[in-house]
Amino acid sequence: MNHPFATRTRWIKSLASILGALLFGLLLNIPAAAAIAPLSHAPEDARAYLIEPSNGQTVSPEFTAKFGLVGMQVAPAGVDQAGTGHHHLLIDLAELPPLTEPLPANEHIKHFGKGQTEAQLTLTPGKHTLQLLLGNYSHVPHDHPVISEPITITVK
Repeated sequence: MNHPFATRTRWIKSLASILGALLFGLLLNIPAAAAIAPLSHAPEDARAYLIEPSNGQTVSPEFTAKFGLVGMQVAPAGVDQAGTGHHHLLIDLAELPPLTEPLPANEHIKHFGKGQTEAQLTLTPGKHTLQLLLGNYSHVPHDHPVISEPITITVK
């Protein structure tokens, strides 16, 4: 049986580690989330790309997007293994999100944290941009961001 002081001591040490990381981040002018969020290494030649649809293609409102990756392997979120990551699909983003913080999940950033390499998408008619960004086990882009070229599609 754990002694009550042992449990409290572990809790205090955990809290001190988190506060230390935040303070370190403030001293270096790094956002709080980035002070805690771990970066993972990606090889310089690693790249993500969209297999389907292709740039300039016209698609139905419901279509399948297929994701490609070279130089790394796909692993689900939460799996901390060197040389791996999982896909995030950026849809109609005007600018990239911060590349040192966990990627938010919203209508413009779709997470595929189960390690999916394709997805059924539904978009409104019109022009859309799609781009892949690989995230590590905690949804943070790698130290050398693995990002595809953006493509433009037309939904009919």
